Amino acid sequence: MSDCVNKNKNLKNCPCTYNGCPRKGLCCECLKYHLEKGALPACCFSKEAEATYDRSFKKFAEDKNLI
Repeated sequence: MSDCVNKNKNLKNCPCTYNGCPRKGLCCECLKYHLEKGALPACCFSKEAEATYDRSFKKFAEDKNLI
């Protein structure tokens, strides 16, 4: 993991509830990780949708009432 000067600031706003996530507060690494998996990070979802741990684009579209 890279050193991030904004990590503490990012942690204050990070909605991820996945315990033990090594990318928590490291937004660039989090986004890269999820996009490589064909998914989106927690910050793209409502609190209710985030709690499902389903980070798929389909879940995002459902959460945002796009489908």
